[in-house]
Amino acid sequence: MEFTQDIEPNVKKPIVIAAMQDMGNVGSIVVNFINDSLKTKIFRIARTLDPTYVIDRGGYIDLPNESWEYKYTEDLIIFGGGKGQPQGNREINALCQDVIDIVKKYSAKFIYTLGGFQTNRVLDNNPKTYITTTSMELTKQMKGLNVETTPQKSIITGFNGLILGFAKKNGIQGIGMYGELNEPDIPQYRAAISIIKTLEKLTYRKLGDTSQLEAMAQEIERKFKY
Repeated sequence: MEFTQDIEPNVKKPIVIAAMQDMGNVGSIVVNFINDSLKTKIFRIARTLDPTYVIDRGGYIDLPNESWEYKYTEDLIIFGGGKGQPQGNREINALCQDVIDIVKKYSAKFIYTLGGFQTNRVLDNNPKTYITTTSMELTKQMKGLNVETTPQKSIITGFNGLILGFAKKNGIQGIGMYGELNEPDIPQYRAAISIIKTLEKLTYRKLGDTSQLEAMAQEIERKFKY
């Protein structure tokens, strides 16, 4: 991985939100929504040096520009969104460690990550968001805020799970929020909306108007006739 930074963000003990594309594109949808809504500014870029795929342009190939951005606004740092995530353990670990280094550098209070939670439950256009945290004590505190914890033991792979492990290893408090979905290959806007509402509840801040995401969810439902 290669990391470049041109400016210092003007933040004081920010909250960090870090998530990458995952099942149902949930991580990317939420991060991109927050960046657009809050008009965040880029201050750091992570690039993969070894491509995980090539693009066939019809007779010739191009190399992808695989990069992910750190952005900031008042008392908030957001990482990720965009397309994909590194496939190799070495690069994912390097990326997680860089996020943790940013958390420490700017004395962040908390790190949140988010993604999809596949279930067979009939959702009726109203998916739940489940949380898991970096400690049992923190989970007990969260239960007082009327949020639901993940219902069973499971293994969380990829950046949106590993970043919590890196946070725990470094003594940083973190929460993962995972929105229910049935179809991981289809963009899951309702899961994203559910996560945004949960994130607003936990951070005590408004992140933006989700009506456009609602319209996109309805369009997906018409197209695939849920």
